[in-house]
Amino acid sequence: MQKPKQPHLPFLDWMRGLAATIMLQGHTFHAFMRPDLREQSPYVLSQFVGGFPPAVFLFLTGVTFAFILESNERRGLSPWQRWTAALARARYLFVLAMLFRVQLWAFSFGLSSWTDIFKVDVLNIMGLTLFLLSPLALAPIAERARLAGFAGALITISSPVISQLDWKWLHPFLSDYIVPSYTLFPIFPWAAFTAFGVAAGCLLKASKPEHLDRLMQWTALVGFVLIYTSQYLSNLPYSLYAKSEFWLNSPGLVFMKLGTLFLLAALAYLWSVRLWGSNWSWVRQLGTTSLLVYWVHIELVYGWWFSRFKDKLDAGQCVLFSIALILAMIGLSLLQTRLKKTRWGEWRALWSQRFSPPSTAIRFKDADRVPTSVD
Repeated sequence: MQKPKQPHLPFLDWMRGLAATIMLQGHTFHAFMRPDLREQSPYVLSQFVGGFPPAVFLFLTGVTFAFILESNERRGLSPWQRWTAALARARYLFVLAMLFRVQLWAFSFGLSSWTDIFKVDVLNIMGLTLFLLSPLALAPIAERARLAGFAGALITISSPVISQLDWKWLHPFLSDYIVPSYTLFPIFPWAAFTAFGVAAGCLLKASKPEHLDRLMQWTALVGFVLIYTSQYLSNLPYSLYAKSEFWLNSPGLVFMKLGTLFLLAALAYLWSVRLWGSNWSWVRQLGTTSLLVYWVHIELVYGWWFSRFKDKLDAGQCVLFSIALILAMIGLSLLQTRLKKTRWGEWRALWSQRFSPPSTAIRFKDADRVPTSVD
């Protein structure tokens, strides 16, 4: 007997939507704030919280990947079919990432270098990480969760070591995918969030709906423990590594972000399922179309559309611009949702009604010959 399909988990969309909202304001401040104001608290706070959304997106990519792997296993696909399906998902994201970079370069032709096409962004590392994790499709779900968690921990604790190695022999286009960086999103340590997301997704799929409350309570508790323990260990006067930079490659930072992710997941579940319920939420709405929001807003913020405002706004103006951008992205998200719900047949019928000439065939009542409808 086939296992019944697990209902959609709206709190995951709420998490993604909140991350998108934080990302929108962070990129706005980064692109438009005046340089002389960037040492003040509004900008510092904006960028501090703005560094969290990539971890959310990568983590939720792992959760979704775990759902796909479980679905393929439940459908009875062979191990080879499950693996090729996982590779197809990785290929899709990586091709999408390259198209995104090409589009940004083409829209700003002459203003940016062609090497920007090969910049390692979040979408790039999503595709590459899923490629590396694709063999998990061959493992049963319980073993898959353990292996994914082990992979995440291994990437995390290896990041300081990777930073110390000499990568000059490798072309920058390739080393950018490996070596920890302040400006890019390499495997070390960012891929760890996707691996941990796969482990979390396996646990979600293995849990019955009636057990989700207890699972999210444990998630919040583990989140608190991770944050407190990581902060304590990071403040110790000695380290296992010869050299480690907290904001670049520290395992403590990764586990602190992971703990915050767990707390956010519990909060999102409480808000979306227990407090807000099935009511419409603009935060969740953004989360359902986060890829489109990411794609479009990057062009608007960093492209030539508003270049006259780059590095020229104060804190208040950046706040107003952020609000306007968020509202615009909500409108775009609603439009995409509406278009997705409209079937092609309905669009064709609507087109025919508007642009086809009216038929001359008119039906009349037998008694008074009054026209009643048009065919």
